[in-house]
Amino acid sequence: MTRLQELRARIESREARIGVIGLGYVGLPLALEFAKAGFRVAGFDLDAEKVRILSGGGSYIGDVPADEVKAPVAAGRLTAHTDFTGLAAADVIHVCVPTPLTKTKDPDVSFIVRAVEEIRKRLRSGQLIVLGSTTYPGTTHDLFVPLLEETGLRCGADFAVCFGPERIDPANKRFHVRQVPKVVGGETPLCAELGRVVFEAVFDQVVPVSSTQAAEMVKLLENTFRAINIGLVNEVALMCNRLGLDVWEVIDAAATKPYGFMKFQPGPGLGGHCIPVDPTYLSWKMKALNFTARFIELATDVNGHMPEHVVTTIGDLLNEERTAVNGARVLLLGVAYKADVSDVRESPALDILRLLDEKGADVRYHDPYVPELALEGRTWKSVEATDEELAAADLVVILTDHSALDYARVVARAQRVYDTRNATRNVREGREKIRKL
Repeated sequence: MTRLQELRARIESREARIGVIGLGYVGLPLALEFAKAGFRVAGFDLDAEKVRILSGGGSYIGDVPADEVKAPVAAGRLTAHTDFTGLAAADVIHVCVPTPLTKTKDPDVSFIVRAVEEIRKRLRSGQLIVLGSTTYPGTTHDLFVPLLEETGLRCGADFAVCFGPERIDPANKRFHVRQVPKVVGGETPLCAELGRVVFEAVFDQVVPVSSTQAAEMVKLLENTFRAINIGLVNEVALMCNRLGLDVWEVIDAAATKPYGFMKFQPGPGLGGHCIPVDPTYLSWKMKALNFTARFIELATDVNGHMPEHVVTTIGDLLNEERTAVNGARVLLLGVAYKADVSDVRESPALDILRLLDEKGADVRYHDPYVPELALEGRTWKSVEATDEELAAADLVVILTDHSALDYARVVARAQRVYDTRNATRNVREGREKIRKL
């Protein structure tokens, strides 16, 4: 029996040790699920503060309650480290590191490369390495595996490699980690089988595909589908604006059709770790093959210009009150990219704040999840959304529809409200003050 065949038995008996590189919003929930399933899990991250909090039984991620962390940490089933030496003892290693874009909108795989370097120093026979970071098709086969094989060990014979894309949706109360089907593709049939076995230990359903490239493409299709449909509905919002129609009314009515329509909602732009980034990974890959991803580029253009549309509308609303943007007091409600999270990555609110600041507005923001914000060398701090703060603003702009805010009170106290998220849909009094996207 080979070492890889032995690994399957160790996984099924929960004797296999699990390593997770990257303890962010993807890595920590995954590590916790394996610990709950009875595995011994070691997490690795360069952020010493994350390691300190986790080692103390705490959590720094809203979707991961500290109460769920305490027991596995106390039992020694979940540990956290800044020193990557412990990777040598891991039988299965999950790589959950960021894959952002560079300033030139090219894929930045430097975090993946650094993770591989740490694994390569300690790679041994009988290990399964799973890449979960979203990336372009071919990354696992053309970059990840060759770097590991520089050790002299061979994928499929000495060690196994899979790609299993993350499908985390922060703040989603309906679908938790294990309830979302897990897609996995292997470099060889044996790799794929080991990936299936390890994920079946913590996911309700595992969906094997034929290759790592297919698994990579699955994730890109999912988020490209969302980006393009959001681009479409954002353009419809612009159309409705010109036609004098309420786009939210139109969308809600269309959504009553029981087939052939899927509801997407417009907003001030795209944000987060996936939807603004993943389609660009695919577009970049296709350019290398002399193929233009026209839908992706059009949707990216529409979504990318939404912050400018919002700022233009803010200027128009202030002008109606004979107030210039320069010197106007504008209160932004929410800077996180979506409701009830603290993540500001790629948030359109950042562009809106920056553009308003450049135009000379007195910009303030309130976000219960983001107490402080660093933007272009300047630090902004969240203000309290008091009655006085709301009333003092020439315009209140809702950019993130956090559920903790009382929007009826916002409308009652504010002079005027520009709602880009339809957060005021249930507000009955003072609707004449509200302008929607």
